[in-house]
Amino acid sequence: MILAYLRERLSWILFFLFLQLLFLFIAAVDSQIPFLPILYIVFLSTMFFFVFLVLRYNRETKFYKSLQAWDDTYDLSAICEPEHPFETISMDILTLQTERFKRESSTRLMEIEGEKDDLLSWIHEVKTPLTTMQLMIERVEDETLKAQLQYEWLRIHLLLDQQLHQKRIPFIRNDLLIEVSALEPIIFQEIRALKSWCMQKGIGFDVSLEAAEVLSDAKWLGFIIRQLLTNAVKYSKSSDIVIESELVDDHVRLTIQDSGRGIDPKDMSRIFDKGFTSTTSHQDSAATGMGLYLTQRVADALLIRIQVDSKLGIGTSFTLIFPKRNDFVSITGM
Repeated sequence: MILAYLRERLSWILFFLFLQLLFLFIAAVDSQIPFLPILYIVFLSTMFFFVFLVLRYNRETKFYKSLQAWDDTYDLSAICEPEHPFETISMDILTLQTERFKRESSTRLMEIEGEKDDLLSWIHEVKTPLTTMQLMIERVEDETLKAQLQYEWLRIHLLLDQQLHQKRIPFIRNDLLIEVSALEPIIFQEIRALKSWCMQKGIGFDVSLEAAEVLSDAKWLGFIIRQLLTNAVKYSKSSDIVIESELVDDHVRLTIQDSGRGIDPKDMSRIFDKGFTSTTSHQDSAATGMGLYLTQRVADALLIRIQVDSKLGIGTSFTLIFPKRNDFVSITGM
C-alpha cells in the first residue's frame, strides 16, 4: 500500500522536488541572494513535506485499506466511511454495482430454482410411465425380447436417476441423515436393480463384508454404490464383480473390483472430471462422463475418500474409505 500511495502522489512529489531545486538554482546563479539561508529553507521545507506525507498516508489510505481487505460477502458495512470526495464517488459506484449484482444474483437463483423444480417434477412424472412399462415388460413371453427391453428400460431408469441426483447434489447438505447403516441391504438392493443387465452379460457378484456397518447417509451412499456398480457392469463381461469390506485403522474400506477393460494410465487423473469419457473408447456415444463426477461430489459431502487402482485390460478397483465418527462434526446439521 505504501508503494501504491507513493506512485499515486508521484507527480506531486516530483513537482515539490523540482521547486526546491529551482530555488537552489536561482540562489546559486544570483549572487545577491544568499545561498545558505535558501539551502536551510529548502532543507526544512523538505523535512516538513515528508512528515506531511507520512501523516497523510494513514488518513488517505484508510478507506482503500478497508476496501482491499473487503471479502466476497458483499457486506458494504465492512468498508470504512469515505472522508474525501473521490472516496465518496468510489463508494457510491461500488454501492450501486453491489446492489445491482445482488438483484441479478437473486433473479438468477430464482430462475435456477424454478428450472430445477420443473425438471424434478418432469422426472417424477416420467417415472409413472416407466413403472407401467416395467409391468408390461414382465408380461412379455419372448425371453430374448424381454431381456432387451429390460436392458433399455434400465438404461433410461439409470439416466433419469442420475439426472435427479445431479439436481439435488447442490443442496445435499440439507438432505443428509448420518446414521449407522448396514452395508448388505444397500449393496444387495443395487445388485437386484442391475440383475437383468448382469444376467444378459453373464456377470455375477462375490460379496464379502467383514465390516457390516458404516456411519453414512444410506440414500446417498446407495447412489455412490449404484454409479460404481453401473460402471463395473458396463465395462465387464462374463466375470464376477468382487465387493469386499474391511476395517483398517478405524476406517471402513469398501472395495468394488471388476475384471473389465481397465483405465488407461493417462486417463487416471481425469476420471472424476465433469464430462470426461475414456480415451480408450472415445467413440462410445452412450457414455455421459457424469457418473464418476457425481460420485466424487457426493463422496466429498459424505467425507468419503475414493481410491482407484486399475490396470488396462485387467480390471479396476474402487475403494471407498469411510470417515471416523468424529469426522462428521464438520458436516452441517450433525
